[in-house]
Amino acid sequence: MSHAWTQNLLFLALLLALAPPLGAFMARVLEGGRTVLHPLLQPVERALYRLMGVREDEDMGWKAYAWSITLLKLLGGGAVFLLLRTQAWLPWNPEHLGNVPSGLSLNTAVSFATNTNWQAYSGESTLSYLSQMLGLTVQNFLSAATGIAVLAALVRGIVRRSATGLGNAWVDVVRSVLYILLPLSAVFALVLVSQGVVQTLAPYAHTATGQVLALGPAASQVAIKMLGTNGGGFFGANAAHPFENGTPLSNFLQTLAILLIPAALCLSFGRMVKDRRQGWALLAAMTVVFVGALAVCTQAELAGNPVLSRLGVNAAASREPGREQPGGNMEGKELRFGPGPSALWATATTAASSGSTNAALDSFTPLGGLVPLWLMQLGEVVFGGVGSGLYGMLLFVLVAVFIGGLMVGRTPEYLGKKVEAFDMKMASLAILLPCAAVLLGTAVSVLVPAAAAAAGSPGPHGFTQILYAWSSAANNNGSAFGGLAADTRFYDLGLAAAMVLGRFGVIWPVLALAGSLVRKKHTPEGPGTLPTHTPLFVAVLVGVVLLVGALTFIPALALGPVAEQLALR
Repeated sequence: MSHAWTQNLLFLALLLALAPPLGAFMARVLEGGRTVLHPLLQPVERALYRLMGVREDEDMGWKAYAWSITLLKLLGGGAVFLLLRTQAWLPWNPEHLGNVPSGLSLNTAVSFATNTNWQAYSGESTLSYLSQMLGLTVQNFLSAATGIAVLAALVRGIVRRSATGLGNAWVDVVRSVLYILLPLSAVFALVLVSQGVVQTLAPYAHTATGQVLALGPAASQVAIKMLGTNGGGFFGANAAHPFENGTPLSNFLQTLAILLIPAALCLSFGRMVKDRRQGWALLAAMTVVFVGALAVCTQAELAGNPVLSRLGVNAAASREPGREQPGGNMEGKELRFGPGPSALWATATTAASSGSTNAALDSFTPLGGLVPLWLMQLGEVVFGGVGSGLYGMLLFVLVAVFIGGLMVGRTPEYLGKKVEAFDMKMASLAILLPCAAVLLGTAVSVLVPAAAAAAGSPGPHGFTQILYAWSSAANNNGSAFGGLAADTRFYDLGLAAAMVLGRFGVIWPVLALAGSLVRKKHTPEGPGTLPTHTPLFVAVLVGVVLLVGALTFIPALALGPVAEQLALR
């Protein structure tokens, strides 16, 4: 089993090695500087501004910025809804799939517009090629770009002094897509094709034995699915499907792609605030929590199921003293990957807001399944989504700074900006709204007979299935624990509402916070200023993140995975 731990170390080493150069590049893009791509892409950028009627130098206040982002999401979600409802009459539908039902269409449109990518359907039997390409893949780019744009606005709120503007939302979205997401995805798609991921518009293949092999333009969608922390699978099995994730190498590279941009954005932040230590401190805090979660999940899956151990399953095959399951917990795992890479993927996809999966989380051990559930409940700030993870972590930074200021009896400051009552209200609102959606949604679900009956298992495991669905939707992750019949009117509408609240209930307070910070003057550091780049502050920040997660969700976790784990002993 040592190879699993070796892979984890290699993964972390490559992630931390690739983050600095990519972070520096993205900082130049977001600050409007020139890059090596400008000679090729700048004419395209300017043509898009003319087509959209956007002035590149126009500065927006926080309300205009927020309404622009909201309008983009409304138009995108509406377009996806109409596309799904009419796909039977549109081209690039070689399997003649019918129109998607209205409830499922609404759920899917909201899901992809909010970067949640929750899927209550199987892609190969529900969506046409056109719906996958023009609908879902386009939203994968735009939803990821939205997260980067909101982060850029918040950073400008911190950096600028006595100003009103936060930049231009349309310009930030265009630059994020054109210079960051599109080039990376194009290169990564070619890599995936080399590893067996399909990319074709040909009809499904039919074998001599009557089997149907689903095909399609998968590689182009998988690339942005991973790099944009979107996670919506082209096929129903997501990354467990061989045509979506063909080899152990593609599995490793896709896992790395999940966290690459979120990690690099931490270092972009350091460059943009002119203090690289700040970026490294944020990256260190995220990495500490991630490593702890990864260790727990990996060990739980490598150890296997204790009930099977007591029964002596595979005991004769074991060459390790005390280990009756030499392969670990293989239930629900792809034989190509095994428990180690599956645990790494599950931890990465829920530390970020990706939600993709290469194994059945429903078959994880209770402790192994608790880790991805808890990472989402922390607010998707341990790397988190593209852009959204970092601005979510910055909210916790302000909370940590506020607590530190109270301890020394002076007004708290962060990077020269005083953190006052309004700022804390907005930060608290953005942190607590998704938590409320998770707990209230779960409570209603277990009280409504039809919703509770949708759980595929009784007892604590069934409760975990429901809790996981609401945690995934409200935190815009999109992964499914499995076992829950989610394509019902109750869950289609309820989870869609949770997705909207989890996205816009955070974006609007974050932009309001940015609007408050940008108007403030710079306050010079003094003897009472709390340094926010030291190991001590990293420890305080990690403590605040864990404390909020623990106090909010431990009672619910105790009823689900904790109770199930104790029952196995």
